[in-house]
Parts: sequence; C-alpha cells; structure tokens
Amino acid sequence: MIICPNCKHQEPSGALFCGECGMQLVRLEGQKTQQINPETNDLKTAPISEDSLSNLSDTWISLHLLDSGQIIPVSDRTEFTLGRISEKQPIMPDIDLTPYQAFDHGVSRLHAVIRLVGGQATIMDLGSSNGSYLNGVRLIANVESPLKHGDLVAIGKLKIQIILNIM
Repeated sequence: MIICPNCKHQEPSGALFCGECGMQLVRLEGQKTQQINPETNDLKTAPISEDSLSNLSDTWISLHLLDSGQIIPVSDRTEFTLGRISEKQPIMPDIDLTPYQAFDHGVSRLHAVIRLVGGQATIMDLGSSNGSYLNGVRLIANVESPLKHGDLVAIGKLKIQIILNIM
C-alpha cells in the first residue's frame, strides 16, 4: 500500500496518482509534482498501467484520461487538436477521442488545441458546443490559457490530467 502524502488516502502498490486527490505518488524522472485541488477532481482515477509509462520519456506532453487511466503520449508535434471523428465529415482532429466515448461526453469534432510555444504549454477551446474547462474554470473560446503539469482539463465532460515533460 502507498499512502498519499497530501490526503493520506491508501492506494495499492504501483499506483502513480492518488485516486482521492489526484496527487502524483511516484516521481517521474525530470518532472515536478504539483498538488491538485481535490474540489475540482470529483472522479476516482483508474490506475495507470506500466506499459503506458514506457513511452513518456520521448514526449513533451501526455494526456491521462481519468475515466480509463489510459495515457495518450504526444510527440513530434508542438501543436495538436483534440476532438472526435464523425462519419461523413471531413473534419479530422489530430487526437481522436472517439474511442473514449467522446460523443457521449459532449466532445466536439474540433474541440480544443494544445500548443507548446517557447517552452510554455497552452490550451485553447475552439468554440466547442459544450466548452472546455481548466481546473474547473470554463475557458473562453479562442483565448489561450497556460497549462501546468497536473492540470485537470475537461473537454466537454471528458476529464483529462495533463502530464508535462518540459525541461
């Protein structure tokens, strides 16, 4: 068992994030931990698999899907769109969230964009129908907001924790 240093919740051995408050339990090389406000993290996180951690060292950002515990590593790009694919529509996001029940969670076809500019990560809602939220605060459409390691982003109702590996 691992005891969370933030909220004292007990987690099974091998857990990387506290399921109660979201705090990172295991320090990933080169990353700093940051406390997450438990009031904005109302979901229990699924454990992260060891297999999904193997690709993190080559990425500047990874997306931890809180419902499934799956990590989507993103590399070779400094800008990418998040959204879902819709049949007979030519709009294609860079990161397709369709396999993660994107439609049911209110994710638009082109919902948001994440960028890395000058060592700073940002997110911008692209005028989506159901909005995007950063740590529980609704983002203003077409206005960039800075991202930090550990931030919680909601794309519609799909909750994602940001894992940054920016040196």
